[in-house]
Amino acid sequence: MRLFDETLEVLNLGLGTFADAIETAGGRAIRIEWAPPAAGDHAAGQALARLVNDARVEAANRTAFAAYLAAQPVLEGIAPAREAVPGMDGRRILHAGPPIAWAHMCGPMQGAIIGAILFEGWAADPGSAGHLAASGEVAFAPCHHHGAVGPMAGVISPSMPVWIVREATRGRRSFSNLNEGLGKVLRFGANGAEVIARLRWMAGPLCRVLDATLRQAGGIELKPLIAQALHMGDEVHNRNAAATSLLLRRLLPAMLQSTAGRDDITGAVTFIAGSDHFFLNLSMAACKAMLDAARDVPASSMVTAMARNGVAFGIQLSGTGDRWFTAPAPVVDGLFFPGYSTADAAPDLGDSAITETAGLGGFAMAAAPAIVNFVGGTPDDAIANSEAMGHITLGRNGGFTLPAMNFTGTPAGIDARLVADTRLLPVINTGIAHREAGIGQIGAGITHAPPDCFAQALVALAAALPDG
Repeated sequence: MRLFDETLEVLNLGLGTFADAIETAGGRAIRIEWAPPAAGDHAAGQALARLVNDARVEAANRTAFAAYLAAQPVLEGIAPAREAVPGMDGRRILHAGPPIAWAHMCGPMQGAIIGAILFEGWAADPGSAGHLAASGEVAFAPCHHHGAVGPMAGVISPSMPVWIVREATRGRRSFSNLNEGLGKVLRFGANGAEVIARLRWMAGPLCRVLDATLRQAGGIELKPLIAQALHMGDEVHNRNAAATSLLLRRLLPAMLQSTAGRDDITGAVTFIAGSDHFFLNLSMAACKAMLDAARDVPASSMVTAMARNGVAFGIQLSGTGDRWFTAPAPVVDGLFFPGYSTADAAPDLGDSAITETAGLGGFAMAAAPAIVNFVGGTPDDAIANSEAMGHITLGRNGGFTLPAMNFTGTPAGIDARLVADTRLLPVINTGIAHREAGIGQIGAGITHAPPDCFAQALVALAAALPDG
């Protein structure tokens, strides 16, 4: 009977109006925020229930995450894509994100492919290049299908030089194109004469200098460079100033001792030093190498890729191999350059979310408080993002530590089960491209992976898991 003499305290789970009524009557209500897992998707909820606490999934995730942690990406060399990238035969162009047909590509990607066709000499003018792209005579494939990654439009054609990164523990290679710098660049769909001229210089003198340099230097381990850059204010997605400087310092002695000519060395150093984002493409290739080491572990719910093509956002899981799970790519609402707004923006674009997939970029924002001046928010928000991602990951990477968080490792190994269960979505800091080809970057901001990708992935993973 003492119950009726005590103050009424109710845990309210569900509609807030229930708590309102209790409080109006003089009671006390503790409001518990709750929603069904997987946003109420019945099939995904059933799959999640099957996969949670399954010993096979837990063991598979330990295997995949350990392989990711053990991976050692080493910059091995540079070469034209046709010589380095498997399957890069004939008239084939690689692009960012999941598979997509020419007719459905966004403006920046179509513009970049037209530029690649002009660069290759397959057509004489943009109009002819567009007709060729639409004719079916050029094959298109995701960079990820060939072990490669590319920022924004992500375009790689046969004659373009690519970084060659070898994962030392298994010998598997990953690739990325070279960063063009800022302004009118192919990755945003620009394809004018200045863009093509720069691409040809990069495929000629710059490639020769870097090739001679890397032959002189030998392999360059990339994880130590990334780790040091995190301690210097980078998160190696949208901020690469420290990493680029560290790379150039590592390359310069070998460059000066190499067989490259003085004028070519001067041009190469000037170009690299003038582009704070030069390291981004190497960061992406390194992350691709680390995550590829965790691929193809049956039953693993660890995410091995997140990528966008300006139309669709796609993810891949270790336990489901090369299969894509897609949802519409979001439009990023961030900080826009003067004169632009979300009305001008293309949906999210590029393979650079491979950095977040590997525990860098948005997951490591605590290391780069100055990034908020570029993507929005406050330094506290940057730390909060890194803290939140710890709730949807399999562990932390002790090789990549965050000074602002007592040197704890970056959260890494996104678990699709945890994403669906907690409704916390992977955070991505990203540049924003104009929806029309060639205008370029118009801002930057923070976005999140769409939840439908993870719901689809869980259903597929559960279906592939034998009963028992």
